Formats: sequence, structure tokens, C-alpha cells
Amino acid sequence: MAFKKEVMDGNTAAAYISYAFTETAAIFPITPSSPMAEYVDEWAKKGKKNVFGQRVEVAQLQSEAGAAGAMHGALAAGALASTYTASQGLLLMIPNIYKISGELLPGVFHVSARTLSVHGLSIFGDHSDVMACRQTGAGMLVSSNPQEVMDLGAVAHLSAIKGTIPFIHFFDGFRTSHEMQKIEVLDYEDIKKLVDFEAVNRFRKRSLNPERPTTRGTTQNGDIFFQQREAANPYYQALPGIVEDYMEKVKEITGRDYRLFQYYGAADAKYLVIAMGSVCDTVRETVDYLQEQGYKTGLLQVRLYRPFAAERFLKAIPESVERIAVLDRTKEPGSQGEPLYQDVCQAFYQSGRNAVITGGRYGLASKDTTPAMIGAVFANLMQEEPRREFTVGIEDDVTGLSLEVEQEFEIEREDLICCKLWGLGSDGTVGANKNSVKIVGNHTDFQVQAYFVYDSKKSGGLTQSHLRFGKSPIRAPYLVSAADFVACSVPSYLEKYDILKDLKKGGIFLLNTPWKESELERKLPARVKKALAEKEAQFYIIDALAAARELGLGERTNSILQSAFFQLVPLMPLEEARRYMEAAIETSYGKKGAEIVEKNKRAVALGAMGLRRVEVPGSWAKAGVPEASAVCAKEGAVCAKEAPPAPCLALTKEQGRRFSNFMEKVVLPMNRQEGDRLPVSAFAGLEDGSFPNGTAAFEKRGGAARVPRWERERCIQCNRCSLVCPHGAIRPFLLTEGEEREAPESFFTKRAAGPEGKKYRYRIQVSPLDCTGCGSCAAACPAKEKALFLEPQESLLHEIGNWVYAQREVSDKRKTFEEGQIEKNVKYSQYARPLFEFSGACAGCGETPYLKLLTQLFGDRMYIANASGCSSAYGGSTPSTPYTVNDRGQGPAWGMSLFEDNAEYAYGMLLGAEKIRERLKENILYLRKQGIAQGECTEWLETMDNGWASQKASEGLVK
Repeated sequence: MAFKKEVMDGNTAAAYISYAFTETAAIFPITPSSPMAEYVDEWAKKGKKNVFGQRVEVAQLQSEAGAAGAMHGALAAGALASTYTASQGLLLMIPNIYKISGELLPGVFHVSARTLSVHGLSIFGDHSDVMACRQTGAGMLVSSNPQEVMDLGAVAHLSAIKGTIPFIHFFDGFRTSHEMQKIEVLDYEDIKKLVDFEAVNRFRKRSLNPERPTTRGTTQNGDIFFQQREAANPYYQALPGIVEDYMEKVKEITGRDYRLFQYYGAADAKYLVIAMGSVCDTVRETVDYLQEQGYKTGLLQVRLYRPFAAERFLKAIPESVERIAVLDRTKEPGSQGEPLYQDVCQAFYQSGRNAVITGGRYGLASKDTTPAMIGAVFANLMQEEPRREFTVGIEDDVTGLSLEVEQEFEIEREDLICCKLWGLGSDGTVGANKNSVKIVGNHTDFQVQAYFVYDSKKSGGLTQSHLRFGKSPIRAPYLVSAADFVACSVPSYLEKYDILKDLKKGGIFLLNTPWKESELERKLPARVKKALAEKEAQFYIIDALAAARELGLGERTNSILQSAFFQLVPLMPLEEARRYMEAAIETSYGKKGAEIVEKNKRAVALGAMGLRRVEVPGSWAKAGVPEASAVCAKEGAVCAKEAPPAPCLALTKEQGRRFSNFMEKVVLPMNRQEGDRLPVSAFAGLEDGSFPNGTAAFEKRGGAARVPRWERERCIQCNRCSLVCPHGAIRPFLLTEGEEREAPESFFTKRAAGPEGKKYRYRIQVSPLDCTGCGSCAAACPAKEKALFLEPQESLLHEIGNWVYAQREVSDKRKTFEEGQIEKNVKYSQYARPLFEFSGACAGCGETPYLKLLTQLFGDRMYIANASGCSSAYGGSTPSTPYTVNDRGQGPAWGMSLFEDNAEYAYGMLLGAEKIRERLKENILYLRKQGIAQGECTEWLETMDNGWASQKASEGLVK
């Protein structure tokens, strides 16, 4: 049977198949599941029909708990219902999943499995959320790649209908939900034939309906509850057979063979890995490699996790197997082993069958899991005394559970073309790469795979696109580590990251840069020159930013770089690729008008024309490379680890040592994208998930193409530029004569306006490496002749030293102003140091200027109860903590619980703070009564509810 082939990610596949069987979808967005709900909603609005010939009714609720409640109600009323969720969102649905299961209602929860918030929040993938649901009574079916999501998603819906048991259909968040592959799309007419319409009718007939009223969900005592709970056993006993039957029916349509427990490997395997989810493709690849080396290895892939069909499970394992490693993508603290491991041990124990069974954890929060790591798991099994409990993929130097991984263990397929592209969040790199993959996948016979790595910041953060193209199916759900093509969109990345580490010998490197060829010798970092020469790289440069501006596209370089990609990577003829790119442009930008469409089409033409080949001199191989810790963020900058002042000038010597050690050992490696190498011991003392305040000041991303230049004579000293800056990267300073005298030569000032002019000089200072180039400051300048102009970052790098001087040597003049002036005057408020700076917010963010201002007014006495969302991405994305402290060590105390409990969390903070202050007041009353510091005690008691006055009183009382 011929199938339509299309490039899809896992979320799209799940939404497509879910739409077919859904009548009502109750939704609430949560990363990384949101696209499923968005697609269903979009298709419903366009009138797309499901297999019942209806448009899906979509309702967005106020929370995931509300969505689950609505789904329960729809099912109870007789409508087939679905929802889409992940992480804590799924946990909020657990009460209703119990109810839906207990009432034998055939709903389906599609889950892009994601890490639960524990010591910290992670938006990335593992199985900790779905494992929390294993006793709810829902069936649990797991897919390992986008094709399986399509096929097994259908099995989940069909089995739920026939078995009258709800299903949780899950797949790995980001790794599968966002991974793009060319897959075969099931036709709605084909799968409609598989629906058990008699079961649908039975479901409808037992729905709640005033035409045939019944009472469901009664309150019960111990006399009958137990018995009625056990009465559902036959449904669960029948469910594995139903799932198996539908897997066979899907096979008849597609030819793809699915089993509840699918064995892969040697018929006489001695060593076996048992796993579920995307890692199974990695294990398969490793099993093939090890078998070629003569090792008898195998994989048992778990697809139906609940109900756990022990007899079928044991039957699928060859009798020859002696040693087993069970891999769980979750951690269950305090248990005798993780969930799948426990199920395996129980099945073997009850059967009396013997084997050495080990259990290991891997891949939490989307930690990359490579064939080398699976090789380490098999190597452990082959030891005389294998480690029974282990972790793989990290270095656990605290409890010693980690397996040693042989880094040279690599499996390469010669037919693959692998690419790695480094971009800046919101610069269009990821979108362009998605389009490129779709063009290749949909218009050539290449198989494709695309996976995108984002940091937790909003736009302006780092993105990495990992692309593979090949003539046969691609089973590689891990990052590209041997690339034929590497591209870098941001020149400053060359200093911060080891961009060329994964480039193959003879590979192609494309750098987007304004530098001319004659400048490369001077401006390229030594380690980049050395790597280019040693790898015999084909080196190309392009100035996509200049071309984009010339076309009136601003900073959007994606169409230009996409064209350059097709010019350099031999996937299809350039003219053919250009036609498809132009068609995609019309689809993407058609609503924005013909002018925008035409500009982007011209950008496609410029992409190929703007490429320049650079000959790599042999002398570059001898370039001297400084140690990584001393590499500066930009030419002319002081080293990143020294650039900002210590965030707390009141640190004791020991505190300062610990902070510096943390910066050196944790923050800077993370900023260099080397966080995967950190051992467990690096977080000693931070087991509760805490991070020190003020680490964002050390990041120095330097991602802005243009930054503001201050025109002294035109400035009217209103300080609005500082007020509107989302990142605290432009600030006014008041200098004494002595401070001005010691300043760098380029640190020019003017007499301060107003009463403060009698004592101070005035300057607006920009931090070029912290600025995001949004232009809000220049736009807000009210001067008749603008006092701020955006210019290329390179031309203003001398301002780095000026910024460091202003931060380190110019004192805080806050105490110069009278009580209330800072709080009541916009201009004066900006002389107060912001205690929120250099966040991961989008360039031009409209939220963060308010937060920054709040910290200027009240930051030394603020509690912040944060709700998960943008504010967590820019406010607490490790290692960048933008909430910082003043010179007394005071600053905002920031905490985050979840998304839906924010008001309650904040209320609890208030109650706790009030109780502490109540006790403090009692202590000071006692001191005064004892005749100790009576005047100071009285002053504090009289001013304890006045922020400004109580600070002065507190200082006196502490002395």
C-alpha cells in the first residue's frame, strides 16, 4: 500500500492521529506538549473532519486540572475526548485520571514526557511525570520515534475504545516530540475501518444522559468499595490482547511490526538491555555494532507498560539471556529501584526464572544518551561482578554510581550527511533549518532527522540544530558529534564555545560575520584558526546581516543563510532548492504582504551570491591557544570571569572564595556549553536546587549586532533610556571629582543637571556585551536631537572597560537623595542600582523593565514568588541568575513553585515573613525592656514598617 510521506515531528504526528478519533479536546498549554493542542485547535478552526465526519470541539481551560476535569465531563456525557500535556501538568490531571479509569471511560492523554519540578524546573524530557501515573489505572503505551507516535497513537485510541480503559500515550519530550523525521502518514479512511463502532455505541449508551439517567461516582463504605474496585479486573486482563490485536491490524495496513515487548538482537543473546522510549533506537544501533564485534547482545523494547503483561514479557526474552540491564529515565528517591526495574525483577521472581538483573538511570532532563553510554551499560553486564545499581551519562563522584564511558566509542554511518548549526534564539536559524529539512524530506529520496537544542532563555539564547540526511532510515536519537557541515550565525560564539569540536576532517565551516577576509587573521580566535587548519576545513564566510539590512529585513538573516546552506551541502540542486524555498516564503510571509515576500525571495538569491571561500593558511595550525578559562568574551574585553564586580561587595573572605570557586567550577563551564562534564560533587552544598544570586553578570553573551552610542552634548539627562532597558545594560552614573579623575580616558562626562550638579558629573554608560541591541533606549529618548544611536558592536568594544570602571569604582549615590525621592521620581529612580540585570529575556521585552524598576525601588527587601513561564525563563535559567545583591549583600529572594499555585505560594511567603517579623519585634521589645540600646530599639520599632527609615534604624541597631 502506498502512503503519503511527510516530514513531521512527534507532536505533529500525535496531533494528526489524535484528531482522527477525538470529538472533544480539552486543552491547556505546557511545554513541550503545547504544539499538539495548537495543531488540533488550528485544524478544528479550519473545519478539518475526524473519522466520524465531525469537526473537533476544542476548549481551553484555566489549568491542566481544569482540562482534565472537562475531559472527564465530556467522556461521562458520551463524547470521545483527548488532551495533551506533560510534567506537572500531567500530575494535576492525576485525580481525574483515577476517576476516568475507575469509570471505564475511553479517553486518551497524549504526553510528551517531561521532567518534573523537584530541586529545580526543567522543560526537558524524561519519564518522571508518566511514572507518577502508573497506579491510576490508565493503560500506558510508549512510542520511541515520530513514526511510532503516528502508529501507536492510533493503537492507543482504538484500544481505549474497545477496551473501555483510558490510555496515556507517551513519548520523550523534545527528543521525540520535537524531532523531525520523514514518516508515512496513516490515511483516515484506512484507520476508520479499524474502529469498533459497536464499542463506540456501547460507550454512548452508558453515558450520563437525562434520557436514561443513572448515578455514578457515589460515596461508598468499606462494605462494598473493595469488591466493586475488583470488579474491573476482567477489563485489565483483556487489555493486552486488545492492544496486541490492534498492533497486528496496524501491521496489516503499514507492514510495520509492533509487539507489546519487542525483542531485537541475537537469537542466542547473553546480555540484554530492557528499555522504553527514544533510547531504544540508540540501543538497537549499539546492539548491531556489538554483534559485528562478536558480542551476543539484545534489546527488549517495552511498548505496553500498563497493564504489565508479565507472561508476554518473559516469552519475548530468549532463554539464553543471563544478564539484564534495565534502563529507567526517571529517579524514584528512596526506592529499591526505579519502576521498570521493579516490574522486571517481579516478573522474573514470580516465574522462578534466573538472571542477573541490574538497574540504571539515564537521560534525565533530556541528557543526551549516546551509543558510547549504551556500550558502557553492556560493558558493565560483562563484568565478573556487574554493578547492580548505576547511572550513565554523568560523573557521580559523590555516591559513585556512574559507569565509565569510553568516549572513543562511536558508530558512524558513511551514507549520512550530518550538520550542526549554531544560532541565536529568534534569529530565524531554527525556523530556516526546519524548512530546509522539510524541503529535503518532502522533495528528495533522502531520509531526514532534525533535532533542535535550546537553552532555557527566551529569544537571544543559544540554539543548536542537529540535522542528519541519509538514504536509509535514521536511528540516532542523540546529538551530532561528527559533522560534515558546521555553521555559526554569531561571531562572538567563537570565543565562548568550542564551535569546531564536532567538525569532521575536511568538513565545511560557514561563519556569518561582518569581518572581511583581510581581518580574519587578527580577529579569529587562535583556537578556531588552529582547529580549521588541523581539520583541513573548507572555510566560508558570509555577511548575512549586512545583506538583510540592505534588503530591509532588519536582523532576520534566516533566508540568506538557508540559501547558503543549500549551496554548500550537496542535498539537491540549488535552483530546485531555491524554488521550494520561495514557495515556503510565500506560505510563511504571504499574509504580511507582497513586499515582505519579495524581500525574502531576494534574500534567497543573495545567500548563494554572498558566500566567500577562505583559504586556510598552514600557519594557523601553530596558533597559540590560551586556556579556556582565560578566553575573553570579546576582543578587547577583560576576561569574562573578571569583568563584572563581585555581586556582593559585603561578602566575607570565605564567602567570596566560595562564590569565586562556584563561578569558576560551575557557572563558566556551563556558559561554555560544558555543563555535561560537571561531576555530581560540583553541586555539594546546593542539593536543594539553590543558585547564588548575581551570576548573570558573568555571562557576557555579546549577541547584539548593534549597541547604543551616547551623544553627550544632546543628552537631557532624563534617564528614560535606563528606565526602558529590559536588561539593565544602559545606566546613568553620578561621579565625584575624584571618581572622574581616576576614570579611563574615554570615560567622558558632563555636569549633572539639577541640584546634584553642584557635586557630581553625569554619564550614561552602556555594557556592549550585555546589551541585546533591541533599540528601546534610542526609541525612548525624548531629546529633540536623539542622544542615542545604534552602531556596530565592534566599534564600541572600548566601552567594556568604561562599564567595568563604572560598576566597580563609581559609588552608589542612592543615599544622596532624600527619603522618597528615589521612589517618587523617574529620573532619580534610575540612579539606584538595579538588582535585576542581564536576564535571559527577549530583546525589547516589555515585562522586565518593570521588574528592574521594582528592584531599584524595593529590591533590598523583596520576596518574589514566581509562576513558571517567561518569568522563570528569564529570571532563573541556570547558570544565569539575574536577581543580584547590593553592596550590603541584600537583594530579592526569588523562589518558584509551579505555575498554578503562584498566589498560594506567595501567600505562604507573606505569612512566613509576617511571623518572623512578629518574633523579631518581640525580641527587640525585650532588649529595650532590659535597657539595651534603648534609643536604637525605639527608633527601629517606630520605623519597622517604613522601608527607607527602617534601614537607617536597622544599621544603628546592628552596630
